[in-house]
Amino acid sequence: MRRLFGLLAACFLSLVGIASAEAGVDVRVDIAAQRIQVTTTDGESYNWAISSGRKGYRTPNGVYRPTRLEKNWYSRKYGGAMPHAVFFRGGYAIHGTTAVGALGRPASHGCIRLHPANAAKLFALVKKHGASQTRIALNGAAPDNLSQFAKASGGGKAKIATAKSKKPAAVAQQRKAPNWDAAREQILLRPAIPAGAYGYQPTNLQRYYETGPRWR
Repeated sequence: MRRLFGLLAACFLSLVGIASAEAGVDVRVDIAAQRIQVTTTDGESYNWAISSGRKGYRTPNGVYRPTRLEKNWYSRKYGGAMPHAVFFRGGYAIHGTTAVGALGRPASHGCIRLHPANAAKLFALVKKHGASQTRIALNGAAPDNLSQFAKASGGGKAKIATAKSKKPAAVAQQRKAPNWDAAREQILLRPAIPAGAYGYQPTNLQRYYETGPRWR
């Protein structure tokens, strides 16, 4: 009987150990949708709007664990408060922001911004379950991030610009005025019209009428 109780106690303790090992926080950041999904093995589940890195600033993809927790943090690099910051890679963190009006679209320098109340809630969950039992997964790209196509489209734009620049030059060549100097030389080389030719008109009419037949 004692042996049976001993086995039951061992099984119970092992189950408790497994349950505690599985207890944790699962954080999934959808950068394309600008949303964060937070679930715990306790049954808690949250879905909040975020702001990831705006154009020119990248939010890294990957799977991480929190490296440190900072309840009150201030960024000297960008000059902004980062309350309830959960750092997961170098200077990247999930933290609260006062720019709540920008939530739902890219607006940060690369961090994941949350409403201050939501950031405090996530901070408390990570602190409760522990960093080692917290998984942070980030995936996707910001919807307005077009920088990855800049190099690919640059060449095409350059070719189009070159073609457009050549077009006015070709039109100007087609519409170029005739060489009047060459035309004048050709006119001067033609034989003179005799004075008695039909239809000849003197250039000085007044002298024509004064001198009479000599001009006819």
